[in-house]
Amino acid sequence: MPEGPPVGRPQGRRWLILAVLCVSLLVVSLDNTILNVALPDIVRSMQASSSELQWIVDAYAIVFAGLLLVAGSLGDRLGRKWVFMAGLAIFATGSAFSAFSSTPDHLIAARACMGIGAAAIMPSTLSILTNVFTTDHDRSRAIGIWSATTGLGVAIGPIVGGWLLAHYWWGAVFLVNVPIALAGVVAALWLVPNSKDPSSKPSDPVGAGLSVLGLGLLLWGIIEAPERSWTSPLVLGADGAAVIVLVGFVLWERRSSHPMLQLSFFRSRRFSVAIGGMAMVIFALMGGLFLLTQYLQFSLGYTALQTGLRVAPIAAVLIVAAPLSSLLVRLVGTKPVVFTGMALIALGFALLSGVTVRSNYLDVLPAFFLMGTGTGLAFAPCTESVMGSLPLDQAGVGAATNSAALQIGGALGVGVLGSLLNTRYQDQVAPALAHQAVPSSVLQLITGSLGGALAVGQHVGGRLGAELAAVARLAFVSGLGLAVTVGAVVVGVAAVVVLALLPNRGDPPPDA
Repeated sequence: MPEGPPVGRPQGRRWLILAVLCVSLLVVSLDNTILNVALPDIVRSMQASSSELQWIVDAYAIVFAGLLLVAGSLGDRLGRKWVFMAGLAIFATGSAFSAFSSTPDHLIAARACMGIGAAAIMPSTLSILTNVFTTDHDRSRAIGIWSATTGLGVAIGPIVGGWLLAHYWWGAVFLVNVPIALAGVVAALWLVPNSKDPSSKPSDPVGAGLSVLGLGLLLWGIIEAPERSWTSPLVLGADGAAVIVLVGFVLWERRSSHPMLQLSFFRSRRFSVAIGGMAMVIFALMGGLFLLTQYLQFSLGYTALQTGLRVAPIAAVLIVAAPLSSLLVRLVGTKPVVFTGMALIALGFALLSGVTVRSNYLDVLPAFFLMGTGTGLAFAPCTESVMGSLPLDQAGVGAATNSAALQIGGALGVGVLGSLLNTRYQDQVAPALAHQAVPSSVLQLITGSLGGALAVGQHVGGRLGAELAAVARLAFVSGLGLAVTVGAVVVGVAAVVVLALLPNRGDPPPDA
């Protein structure tokens, strides 16, 4: 049995413990999207291309996802409190290095370091929570708050980032993490009880390596395809190698005596369908925010702070919908609540597909409300289904699997939707410049990102500069329409799968 809270610790302090966990989780979740509003500043400061921007965002998510299962296993073995505190320290270090990076490559590496820390923090918060709140009613309430915190961090990231950029330089979106993470270490040392699984098995470094390599190759192929072409031997080779490595990962996990990923969990439809649905929700939210923050800044001309405030409706309705989802589940069951949430997200994406260069903020605002409401409704019930289907003594590995699905879904959202936009953008901009005497370095800047094209247009000035900006904006909006259309189809299909297969009231957990 896992260790319980230390003797003599008042039960009322459970909610203070939850506050420490949620503040730490909020910082980790913020970093999935706080960077989005800083991307135009990074383009101007580092001349980063669109693919480099995707890597700056996804380097964090890839390492985060790839190490989550190992971190969850280490927490079960060594003590979840100690892994949680170590993660906070590593996260603070990576944040400091990110803030003072001078090139895209340095920033990508520093973001990967942050991913290591986040991988230790996120599953620890959920497994500590599950062991502190042991009754179904209290655990459901605590997970609802945890889920709302996760979704809230993703949603308010652009607002916080915009405020910081209005007062400081882009590195502030990282530097703000350092004092919060260090305060979390101190609070955890004093408040958070330790727990672990005495029967836990050794960690699985081979499985971790295969998962990181496979996911990294897959995303490399997706992100680099617009620049190198989808039929490039390098892209096809990377995608083929990714499939081989990921199949090898599954085979290794099936044969390992101490697998990182418990494949037996997926025998439960409650677990497998819920975790897949949750990944698709984050796929849409992360991919959508990555695209929309650039649209609001580059196409509509808003500042970083104005952009953050204009995506605030997503956060506002999410805050309301997430706690209400638990009540709705008790009234009608898990399936209709999750399906409704995912259907609303798909509808929001479908509305965004009609955006044109003449659209304004009011044209996209209804989609923001639908995305926030849908995420709030679907996220907490999916999380409760996942964690409620697992034995209590495997909460660490279960929480890590849950968190890995979130990060993989988010990374694929940014990678897939971002690459679809970039492909359409480059396909429309390149022919318009084919008969112009443009130096190769300038051409690369123009086709690399809308921000680069706008910077060149501003530098050239006059009629030619205005025409370049108009062509680039038209190509970007066309790419945005393609990306959100694909997103609507993906989430819509996933919603139908949830409706068909997700148990409404739960099924028994798998054998430990």
